[in-house]
Amino acid sequence: MRGFLIFILLLQFYSYGQFGEAYTRFPTYFGLQVRSVLPTSLIGEKEWLVEEDNYSSTIFQKPGYSFGGVLRIGLTELIALETGINFTQRYYGVKFALPDSSIFGERSFGFIQYDIPINGLIYVKFNDKFFMNASLGVAATYKPSSAGIITNPFGKHEFFHLGLVDIKKKIGADINANVGFEYRTKRKGFFYIGGSIRLPLAPMFIMVSRYQNVNYRITATGDIGGNYISLDLRYFFHNSGGLGRYAPHGPIE
Repeated sequence: MRGFLIFILLLQFYSYGQFGEAYTRFPTYFGLQVRSVLPTSLIGEKEWLVEEDNYSSTIFQKPGYSFGGVLRIGLTELIALETGINFTQRYYGVKFALPDSSIFGERSFGFIQYDIPINGLIYVKFNDKFFMNASLGVAATYKPSSAGIITNPFGKHEFFHLGLVDIKKKIGADINANVGFEYRTKRKGFFYIGGSIRLPLAPMFIMVSRYQNVNYRITATGDIGGNYISLDLRYFFHNSGGLGRYAPHGPIE
């Protein structure tokens, strides 16, 4: 978090020094966003099977949510840079089966992630209030810990499911793309609705699925992904003074 804040301060200082008066014409805005996490097979798998001998577990994504802050830095009338920081709560379901023993079950667990996106953004201006924009970029991601569940602990039939995050792979990257529409007011800020896709460049975690019965144990493992689409809602606060106060009418006023 501290490194992110230093990065934003340096970026604003650099922009002001390089663009001078032009930066005043294309101001910086801060906003808040909330988005859904909607798994879909349209952009990748949303269900994975790990199995060994007669034991199998099916892992699937469930809807989740994300929220955070957005910083939009104007570069020209048609181009801006967007960054920020987000918290994402994911949910996964697990269906496990041991057919020979007529044992079936289903559980779920949560998995959290933080990300810092850096997107290039372009605008299409319909009029002074309505705009369309699209962005593309990458997001640096951080997965703080592994997550999992134990079913029937210390019982005759014990099931263990762990979403294991390798300590060397806590930091990763996603490709993200956004498209949306926004309504702008002179005094109450900007209101945005749009959609996004998120494509992780590496598996989210390794699923370790284990069944144990006294001294008998079966373990299956497999990589689990995390592609999703989302519905995004954003609000950008009104820039009432300082940079951008004398900005002419334009795509990012």
